[in-house]
Amino acid sequence: MNRKIKLIWDFRGPAAAKTAEHHEKHLKEFIAAESTSLNITGHTHFGEFHSIAYMVVAENEMIAVRDALKPHRGEVFEDKIS
Repeated sequence: MNRKIKLIWDFRGPAAAKTAEHHEKHLKEFIAAESTSLNITGHTHFGEFHSIAYMVVAENEMIAVRDALKPHRGEVFEDKIS
């Protein structure tokens, strides 16, 4: 089974929320241009001064995407089943 990896970009400071939202647009553009197998992106705000943008990729695509986009960190992505 091919795991899904969540690549994460952290943004801090008073403009963190807007920066994370804007960065997600660029991640969507990358997905369209490179035709990655997954198209999961998002952004999350943790407080006034910390937000993230993220992109989920298949494990077999992770190294190429990581090298191209330089995320700050990554973790195994687990789908939340309701």
